[in-house]
Amino acid sequence: MAAKPQVALVKCTDYDYGQIETSVRRAVESLGGITKFVKPGQRVFLKINLLMKKKPEEAVTTHPAVVEAVVRLVQEAGGIPVIGDSPGGPYNQRALKNVYAVTGIQAVSERTGAELNWDLGEVTVPCPEGKVTRSLTVTSCYARADEVISLSKLKTHGLTTMTGAVKVLFGVIPGLNKAEYHLKMPNVRDFAELLCDISQLVKPGLAIMDAVVGMEGAGPSAGTPRQVGAVLASTDSFALDVVAAGLIGLKPEQVATIAAGRMRGLVSRLEEVDLVGSQVSELAVKGYKIPKGFPGSNFLDSKVPKVLQDAVVNRLRPKPRFIHSKCAGCSDCVHNCPPQALVLNEAKRPVVDLEKCIRCFCCQELCPHQAVEIRRPWLGRRLWG
Repeated sequence: MAAKPQVALVKCTDYDYGQIETSVRRAVESLGGITKFVKPGQRVFLKINLLMKKKPEEAVTTHPAVVEAVVRLVQEAGGIPVIGDSPGGPYNQRALKNVYAVTGIQAVSERTGAELNWDLGEVTVPCPEGKVTRSLTVTSCYARADEVISLSKLKTHGLTTMTGAVKVLFGVIPGLNKAEYHLKMPNVRDFAELLCDISQLVKPGLAIMDAVVGMEGAGPSAGTPRQVGAVLASTDSFALDVVAAGLIGLKPEQVATIAAGRMRGLVSRLEEVDLVGSQVSELAVKGYKIPKGFPGSNFLDSKVPKVLQDAVVNRLRPKPRFIHSKCAGCSDCVHNCPPQALVLNEAKRPVVDLEKCIRCFCCQELCPHQAVEIRRPWLGRRLWG
């Protein structure tokens, strides 16, 4: 019998750098130490969550203290850390500069000497283990790395219920290519399969999660920061997400990526994990606000024909609602809508064509003013919570 993948779960209640450094080091050492994952001279791509231009305290992006702790570990091992991500929206130097500065990552680079990625290139690579795609267009900075360490942020997500170690890897897809993949795979099940394909391609040598302060409610960008008090690490992104889901009271099958991974024989249950450090019950957060709507694996794995499943889900699926009183008319939602289902009206406020809308919720995810909310039909809420 194969050994269970280990997940280190370490209590960490504050972003004080001393506490963060101690917690991150403890988590990594419990898995064998940084030299197990990084060799001298290797270029190590630190794939962090830089969804959008938000301050660290807004809990949208990976906290700079966590990034700095990992940078210094990589440097201790003789590796060359390169920090990067492809944020939502346009992928250009101006956008990257703004995101690096506001999220605190520019300051990390200045303190440590770590490289920030400015390479905007892309390359198409084969995806031999892919289920819904046999090739992927990825960022050159990822493709040129000798090793990858992912640094995710524990947050809720309107489409996949939770975003963590698997979902963060969507950021190796450059810029507006993400919109193309959303358009090709508008069904949440197929999109979750794509995320699994990406995870199986990237296979980070080490996955670390910032769960000191997570996000609840309308994640991944419009929710509310919520104290969780943990740092997690694993060599298995799915195992890490299973533990993270348990911390916030989610059943694994409620998370789209975990449900999709289960169909591939990947880790999808807490009993399939070798937990080291704290126990989930010790750090679990009660009353964490979870977005509802993903039907879960019990429905998707049922004997109901796929065409009927799709018809039911499409009829009862959620839809975006635009709060015009909060809207600033910036048109970010219009520019980042994969199916081009949005236009601005005469008052420069967004209007959606629900016949075109694929419910990817990029509009909600990337709205800088939190002017988009996800509304779910009454029957859908009754069926799936």
